[in-house]
Amino acid sequence: MCGRFVITSPPEALRQIFGYREQPNFPPRYNVAPTQPVPVVILENGGRHFRLMRWGLIPSWVKEPRSFTLLINARSETIREKPAFKNAIRRRRCLIPADGYYEWQDAGGRKRPFFIHRRDGRPVGFAALAETWMGPNGEETDSVAIITAAASRDLAMLHHRVPVTIAPEEFERWLDVRLDNADDIMPLLRGPAEGEFAWHEISTRVNRVVNDDAQLLLPITDEERAAEEPKPAKKAAPRKATASEDDGQGSLF
Repeated sequence: MCGRFVITSPPEALRQIFGYREQPNFPPRYNVAPTQPVPVVILENGGRHFRLMRWGLIPSWVKEPRSFTLLINARSETIREKPAFKNAIRRRRCLIPADGYYEWQDAGGRKRPFFIHRRDGRPVGFAALAETWMGPNGEETDSVAIITAAASRDLAMLHHRVPVTIAPEEFERWLDVRLDNADDIMPLLRGPAEGEFAWHEISTRVNRVVNDDAQLLLPITDEERAAEEPKPAKKAAPRKATASEDDGQGSLF
């Protein structure tokens, strides 16, 4: 799955890679979380454009967004059948620029965070779906969900699902929705090949959304890991029995 991700490449570098016309200037983000605005690349009027959308898709048919569960991910295997995605996969495909994402591995009952990124350090384009929700008073919300697929054998060590990444040479094919058909792009909905991504364990500081700095990406040290280990609870001091509690047989407690 993908529940947090990172955007650290300079805006102009992303513009060159994704080919949108706008020239947005935005700071690096080290802990992007659901409900926050995220950069999205779409194809409109024959050209690629940069948009900001809320991460957490709201289908157009939802009556009350506040009572609807946020859809931050969409499973590739069922995307053409699910009511929330079956129209978007044909008509509203988009890309989310990123430089990596976080995943949590269950280790002995504790979840340890890892930073996952391309082995060659290049940015990626997450396959995503967009939707516009219109309220009864004319208000509009553009929202987006990231598509996930089964993980390759190496990444499955961390989690069995991964975000789908679209190769730059396939950007145009993925974004082009003029045929109102998803048959041609379904083969693209797969996880990265084995060995394409690398990862390392990081500090649990990433667990808090308010932490959004470059230190989150650094490999955790042995000292930091020891400091983050839960301290054993102190045992209460033995309590002496009172005369009324002592049954004459003594006690070990």
